[in-house]
Amino acid sequence: MCELLGMSANVPTDICFSFSGLRARGGRTGPHKDGWGMAMYRDGYVWAVHDPRPSADSDMAEVMSHSSLKCDIVISHIRQANVGAVSLLNTHPFSRLLWEKTWTYAHNGQLENVNDLPVERYHPLGNTDSERAFCWIIEQLQARFGDQEPGLDDISTLLSELALQLKSRGVFNMMLSDGVRLYCFCTTKLHWITRRAPFKQATLSDEDVIIDFKEVTTDKDVVTVIATQPLTQDETWNQMQEGELCVFEGGEVVFQIRPNL
Repeated sequence: MCELLGMSANVPTDICFSFSGLRARGGRTGPHKDGWGMAMYRDGYVWAVHDPRPSADSDMAEVMSHSSLKCDIVISHIRQANVGAVSLLNTHPFSRLLWEKTWTYAHNGQLENVNDLPVERYHPLGNTDSERAFCWIIEQLQARFGDQEPGLDDISTLLSELALQLKSRGVFNMMLSDGVRLYCFCTTKLHWITRRAPFKQATLSDEDVIIDFKEVTTDKDVVTVIATQPLTQDETWNQMQEGELCVFEGGEVVFQIRPNL
């Protein structure tokens, strides 16, 4: 399957360190060689890069792993293709407009019978199960709430309900953002870590890279990184539960729905 990487921060922050670890798994330390992509939000505006080449061999990925482009929210994805050809159109993350915002989404897993998911307004451009599910989610949000964007509780509750429906069709690990919040849903594997003062040193698991966060942060910084598998070998990551929705804003957990709670 694919792997996901997300970030939510209270100050513009670059993703270089974490992306370097993810990038190695895209064809070198992992099998996810069927393309990679990244969407980066700053002040609600998004900039995206997509490349159907393996991230480990991509010159663009090399640039991104060293470019200090500071963002509020990041969603990145390395693909191991199950459904749909290896192509630019099938490369995550995907984006659609809703409530005058650009919503961005990436998915890890495989879903069955996605053509049964009704879509009338939002249609996939490629032929992956992931993009079809995304279009269905956006359409369900619009159908439920119309042109009026709901509050945090209402939208999170509906997203949890929709994600659970998709989970019944297979594996559905998801990251979704509107540029303000980062919504994450776990079926099998998602982990997260929040870094804040006092900052410490961290070492990547997949690359020989060490960073001392004290040298690149201030005492006010709060940065949460979410990944399919922990990216560092000397930090304690939180593992999300099966069926859990976790919402991050400004690096903090602002809403959670856990199974049986």
